[in-house]
Amino acid sequence: MMFMQFVMVSFIGLVVMFTANCSADESPDTEAVSALNFEVKDIDENDVELSKYKGKVVMIVNVASKCGFVGQYEALQATYDKFKDKGFMILGFPANNFLRQEPGTNEEIKSFCTLNYNVTFDMFAKVSVKGKKIAPIYRFLTSRKTNPDFKGSIKWNFTKFLLNREGKVVARFGTRTKPDSDKVMRAVEAALAEDSEKNES
Repeated sequence: MMFMQFVMVSFIGLVVMFTANCSADESPDTEAVSALNFEVKDIDENDVELSKYKGKVVMIVNVASKCGFVGQYEALQATYDKFKDKGFMILGFPANNFLRQEPGTNEEIKSFCTLNYNVTFDMFAKVSVKGKKIAPIYRFLTSRKTNPDFKGSIKWNFTKFLLNREGKVVARFGTRTKPDSDKVMRAVEAALAEDSEKNES
């Protein structure tokens, strides 16, 4: 009898734990309908509503100062300079998830980007892009529920998501795809052209 009670109590506990975990994992996904429906901290720790970027073509990228691909900062800046006057924006999210390649404070990261790569696109406070502490925006970007066409966990630094002016993800590029590659250029140009055509019609 005591054994059966123990089994029942254990089963109920597991059900409660599973339900709680599902709720915690799913709540950010089910509440947001766009990758721009989140509030985040910028690199200076100010609150920012990402909805301010609606109407622009946006690239979201997780960055790291000590990564072997850190030179992509230069290509990101060049891409931003090329398209910014057409309604293009880059949002950089420092992350320390991969071999602790972003150990600095937000202030140190800002200084590094400015001094070494003259970064002028928008940078945000350090976040986690995977695991239990994943930032809500990255949960949205990687979830099969909210981003089924480009789902999947972030594998490394400098993963890039391209959003159209409505905040819908239209492309995803891995670490090795340079921000100024022909592939990325075509995708950005297509997103800008598509939205321009809609506005003219």
